[in-house]
Amino acid sequence: MKLIKRNQFSLFLLFLVFVSGCKTASDSDFPALEVAQLEQAYQENQEAAITHRRFKHADLQPLIQKHSETFDVAELGKSVEGKSISSLDWGNGPTKVMLWSQMHGNESTATMALFDLFNFLGKTGDDFEELRTLLKENLHLKFIPMLNPDGSDKFQRRNALDIDLNRDAISQISPEAIILKGARDSFEPEFGFNLHDQQIYYNVVNTPQQVTISVLAPGYNYERDVNDVRAKAMQIIVGMDKVLQQEIPGGVGKYDDSFEPRAFGDNIQKWGTSTILIESGGYVGDPEKQYIRKLNFMIILNALHQIATKGYEQYTTEQYFAIPDNDLQMVDLKINEMNVEIEGKTYPVDLAIRRNENNAGDTYSVSGSVVDLGDMQVYFGFEEKDASGLTYQEGKVFETTFESVSDISSEKAYELLREGYLAVKVKNAEAGDLHNLPILLLKSSDTFSAGWKTGSRPNFYLSDGEELKVAIVNGYWIDLANPEEQEFKQAVY
Repeated sequence: MKLIKRNQFSLFLLFLVFVSGCKTASDSDFPALEVAQLEQAYQENQEAAITHRRFKHADLQPLIQKHSETFDVAELGKSVEGKSISSLDWGNGPTKVMLWSQMHGNESTATMALFDLFNFLGKTGDDFEELRTLLKENLHLKFIPMLNPDGSDKFQRRNALDIDLNRDAISQISPEAIILKGARDSFEPEFGFNLHDQQIYYNVVNTPQQVTISVLAPGYNYERDVNDVRAKAMQIIVGMDKVLQQEIPGGVGKYDDSFEPRAFGDNIQKWGTSTILIESGGYVGDPEKQYIRKLNFMIILNALHQIATKGYEQYTTEQYFAIPDNDLQMVDLKINEMNVEIEGKTYPVDLAIRRNENNAGDTYSVSGSVVDLGDMQVYFGFEEKDASGLTYQEGKVFETTFESVSDISSEKAYELLREGYLAVKVKNAEAGDLHNLPILLLKSSDTFSAGWKTGSRPNFYLSDGEELKVAIVNGYWIDLANPEEQEFKQAVY
């Protein structure tokens, strides 16, 4: 009996020695990354060649080649219009992770962040050597930073065939879809990051909080079941949310997980890769999404650290489901209790207005639209105005034609607005020419699109019955007594 006990004790000691010698990457040698560290890593590695979100395929090629010494760069194939689609591989670890961006050509925020990350991973001799070594020894990363170069060059969602690549995972009509499916099948990643942008009008459900980042562990079947593959994606998202809550408290929403049988994210999850969707939304004062670019860098680097250390295992699927859902209830301008007169009767209505982007070369103009009216209490405005006691009134076109846009100063435009002129004609201008004046410019027409009903362009006045108080110009609210400084991004009609 004593011999048995002694042997058991010896086995126990051997077990302790074995456990103590098998330190994993999740132990105290590699603690969780602090937000300050993530911010420092971004500040020191931001790609200076990218300063706005409307870059093109040609802009990225020298940046890709810059990293050819530290990354394994390969051309995976070509787009419909013959543009190269490249991958960049880094790391020699056992866990494979694939990240792809700009499947939709006008969704470029994460692409910017990936090039910042390339700078970080390829750097040496700074404060992050230990972190890079950890990632390199534990992960094998494959990046596809611009999957839809044709759409990117036109800054449009769809590819040159007018196909939504995120609805082409099964039929694979598009060469870009074939490339992504082939990369996934040959690489067989354990984890995948599907990187997108969403409209700026998403909010945390039933609140006025704008969603800056949406997240999702896509469902892989109609029942929305959670298996081990999907659960790992959920756990990683919880870790990312911990970082985001320190940067944008309350600004994270969870996307609807209804199964879309044609979508890449849903199917890559179904094919056995734990897939994390990141959608970059909006942030007030960040029209070019440079702050959101930083957030993408931070949460992707944090997620890679989680995967390398298995730090995500501390989180639960219950924590994932506790992230609030997002909704689509934000508008640029909400006008409350505006009076309109119909057949001699006055009706108070609320108006919900959005200003949509229209491509104009490397920049854009906006065109306002009334998206809904009536009782608009379910909408939240970035700008909300009380129009109680004010009544809709149409505007006029100034009789005299100006020679060019340069002949109209901002002061002159405000003067004309106060006199009841919402629009002026310009002789030497072309429809689509950009300007930043607080008035409508017409090429030749004596009329302009105006109105307050759903689908119309919001160009009108609000009057108290005696004088004009407010001009609504292309969806912009202009207080005629005290006009605020605004950046008008308009085009000639």
